[in-house]
Amino acid sequence: MAQTLSSTLVEALRSRIVNGDIAPGEKLPSEPRLAAEHQVSRTVVREAIARLNLEGLVHTRRGSGSYALTPPAEDADGGAPLARSLDDRLALVEYRLALEAEAAALAATRRTSAQLAALADRLDALASSDGHPATAMQHDFAFHRLVAEAAGNRFLLEALDRLGPQMIAMPRGRLDGAGHDAGRFTAVVQEHRAVLAALESQDPLAAAAAMRVHLAGSRRRLLEESAAATPNSPR
Repeated sequence: MAQTLSSTLVEALRSRIVNGDIAPGEKLPSEPRLAAEHQVSRTVVREAIARLNLEGLVHTRRGSGSYALTPPAEDADGGAPLARSLDDRLALVEYRLALEAEAAALAATRRTSAQLAALADRLDALASSDGHPATAMQHDFAFHRLVAEAAGNRFLLEALDRLGPQMIAMPRGRLDGAGHDAGRFTAVVQEHRAVLAALESQDPLAAAAAMRVHLAGSRRRLLEESAAATPNSPR
């Protein structure tokens, strides 16, 4: 019964986020308010929020509350988002490893000075977005798209464009602005800086390696954050 109630609440909140009734960056109603509005227990509310965290639709900040994120993009046929479940997101990271490591290697030999400047500007914007998950996601994606653009291969760029910002839309604890998560955000920025440094030095092997390190870190953080967002998950 509790699972049915939780699923019903997930559907209701998901619909409000996807339809824009709860805008990206907007705080969700408090746990007691959701419990009262939907006539469910607070345990049911916590389970529903945890599932929305796993779907990348909600980011929960310790001591602050839960905030809506930009909904993942739909595919070209208007079907379901490309990645919702944890397994899908892990598979997406594997796909990105194959795609973006090569894009970074090509970009190291083909990038222009203007493209380097654009990457540096976007990285600065990402670094300044600490504590604003939806904004950080946009800057994060834009940085990766610029790398693909610098690779000079339209098929690589089209592949990233098809994924869209949703490829960055993972559980966003790593983008929180406090405590342990602040360290995670710093790590993300540093990983991007390593990619940019390799592009600046025109070292394709270093660029590919830096991108692989970054995406391997993304996979690790995804697993850690998904475990943390799941009630009663083993630590």
